[in-house]
Order: sequence, then structure tokens, then C-alpha cells
Amino acid sequence: MLTTVRMAHQRGYLRGWNGDVGVDATDIPVNTHPHSPRRGTASTDITAGWHFKGGTGDKVFGYSATLAIAAHHRDADNNPSKAYPQLCLGFELDTPTVRTGPNAVTVLTQLTELGLPTGILAADRAYTGCSPPTFQTPVRRLGYRLALDYKVKERGMQGSWQGAPLVDGSLLCPLTPAPLVHATTGADDDTVRAPGDALCEKIEARGPFHLKLKQGPDARGSIRVQCPAGGSCPSVNCARHDRLHPRASATMPARVIDLDAPQFRTTHSAARPTVHVSDAERLAPPPKEALPAVCGAGSVTVPADAEGTDWRLAKYRQDVPYLRTPWLNTYKPIRSHNEGANGRFKSGALDIGNRKHRPAPGQVTQALFLALMLTVANLRILETWLTERDGPDELTDADFDTTGPLPPLSTPAITLPRTSRGRHPPPRSR
Repeated sequence: MLTTVRMAHQRGYLRGWNGDVGVDATDIPVNTHPHSPRRGTASTDITAGWHFKGGTGDKVFGYSATLAIAAHHRDADNNPSKAYPQLCLGFELDTPTVRTGPNAVTVLTQLTELGLPTGILAADRAYTGCSPPTFQTPVRRLGYRLALDYKVKERGMQGSWQGAPLVDGSLLCPLTPAPLVHATTGADDDTVRAPGDALCEKIEARGPFHLKLKQGPDARGSIRVQCPAGGSCPSVNCARHDRLHPRASATMPARVIDLDAPQFRTTHSAARPTVHVSDAERLAPPPKEALPAVCGAGSVTVPADAEGTDWRLAKYRQDVPYLRTPWLNTYKPIRSHNEGANGRFKSGALDIGNRKHRPAPGQVTQALFLALMLTVANLRILETWLTERDGPDELTDADFDTTGPLPPLSTPAITLPRTSRGRHPPPRSR
């Protein structure tokens, strides 16, 4: 199945794709019956099990297929994304609820070996519950950024790192107001899906208190963050930071502010929220060693593989602020691509969810059947995309990746004859 992905990549069809991936597990039912303790019978598919659907709670006896779908997030400026075929980038067939995280890592590792870009990876709460060494840590080391969702008991305060509280997957200033920290504590799914004005204001008010990214992830997935009051563009005013890190601006000449320019008005200190320091700290300032490390140091390192008492950092941390506008424009579109792909693969004449299309029992046989069916699905996606896409029909030599051999086309659907106008004719019915 990866041959279709490699072919699309080498021919330049994926040049409009930014590397975002949606990972999800879908049910693959089988013809055999499950084991019955009442009747004393066992199933001939000994590796099959019950796949529980998260949305409805229904269960299906069979296997779980981990699918990675090419997707994209919505930009803040609402610019339309570039066209690309939304292919199935890889799959793994396994027993339900077994090796959920490792199966996703296996698929993503194959993509990085093909030289495909890495963007944002969005996954549902089944992957948030994985152990960090089996999912979150290796995914970050592959170069992906995470966009996750949480259960009710996981929302709100989740832990801390170097004195900075971990709130809904993001590290905040240690002096963040408590109402903002606990805004989503105990919030149920209905409240999160349709938050009121009061909750939305608190979530958006967290923005200036987020620790700022100073250095992107390294080869091990570690990042460096700094105090929101530091750097050349601080987002808050903090007396503690000014005491520990005095600025040299006091000796510089006065700066003229153009009040007609929105950029100068929003970056002025009067437009930033002020961090409230306790009266005791104002009267008797403690030494730098007694304060959180994120306050005293210029920046702190956030590892991808935190262990021990800090395992919650590796488990719950994500790279998009939870429930804020960037998260809504990232998580929901990518997840919709997953659901749309599942519906497309399980409909029509192909229908990978139809037991009759995979009559032979056994996990290996089922995996081979599924690989062939998903290969056909990818070829159909490419055929449709080549037929209906806008823009020039011919690609230049610069659009091709010639680092490896180009696999031969296995179906004439990709090489349809062209009409006099230079476009592909609609596919004929078979």
C-alpha cells in the first residue's frame, strides 16, 4: 500500500500537503463468531476481539485497523489550503485495545523513512491514554507536534514542570490566576463542545500566561520555553521578572508610540495583563534559588520523555493550546478527515467493513485483504484527484523527486487519456 504513497510523493502530488496526520483506529469485523463461555466454544480467530466504538459505545467482534490519513489544519487567516490527495498513508491491523500506541508509531515511522514532511498529529482520547514511552515520546522524536483531547477527569490542572503548572496540556506562568487555571476542571464533554461566553473568556485569557517557545524540538523531541514576561516581545508584565532580570531599557531614550498603529498599541506594556505578586514577596523578595526555576532561569528545557513523578508532562502535554482558537482550527479539521476517510473506505463497492469481502479467517489473511483494498482505495483517490483538480495538468521536472526509483503504475486509471482541453475525462463505469 505504501507504493501508492511513494508514487504520489515522487510525482509531486503531495507537494501541497503540510505533513498533518490524523490517526484513528476503525473496526474491521470478521465472519467468525466470538468465544462463548456459556456454550463453551472458542473463536477460530484467536487474535480477534471486541472493538468498542467511542462515540456510540457499540462493540464489534473483529480487529482494529490503525489508519493514518493525510490531513491539514485550518490557518488563522482562513487561507485555503493547497490541493493534495487525502490518501491513507499507512495502516496496522491488530487485536483491539492491544498495542494502540505502538501501532501508530510503526505507521508514522514508515512515513518518515519515505521522506514525507512532519506536521501536527491529531488523535482521539484513546491515544491520550497511552503510556508515554509507547506513543507520545516516540511520536515527538519523529518530529510531529501533538493535538490531543482529554477525558473529564484529565482536564484542568494536570501536573507541573520546573514550577510551571501544566494546565490542559500547556505550561503556564507560576503566578497565573487560579480562576484561569481551574476554568476547565471538572467540565464535562457537553460543556467543552459548546462552551459558554464565561468559559470562552477564561480560556482565551490564558493566552498571555503561556510559556513562550524559545527553541524548537531537537532530535530527542525536547523543547526550550521561557517566562512569558521575558524575551523581546513579552506578553505579561511581571514585577518578579523585572527584579530578577532587569532590562536595560531604563538607560535608553524614550520611545515614541504611534497610537494610530494597531501593532504598537497591542505590544505596549499598558495593553498587557499584569501578574500579581503577593505583598509578602514585595516586602521581602526571596532569593532566586527559592523561586520556581522557570522564573529564575532565562529558559528551561522540557523533555519529551519525562519519567517518575513528572510522567504527566510527557503524557498530557500538547503543542496546541487546548480549546483555544488554534486548537479548534487544528483538532476538529484533522479529526473530520479521519471520519470522512473511514466513511469513504466503508461505503460503495469497496467497503472494507463488509465481512463478505474478506471471507478467509486469520489475522494475516485479513491484513493482506485489507492492504489490497486500501491500495485500490488510494488509486481511486488519486484518479479522482487527477481528474478534478484545478491548475496545470503537467508537472515540471522540478516537481519530481528522483532520489529513488519510481514504482511502475499498476492500473490504467492513473494514465487516463487527455481531452483536447488538456483535462482528464470522467472515469468510465466498470
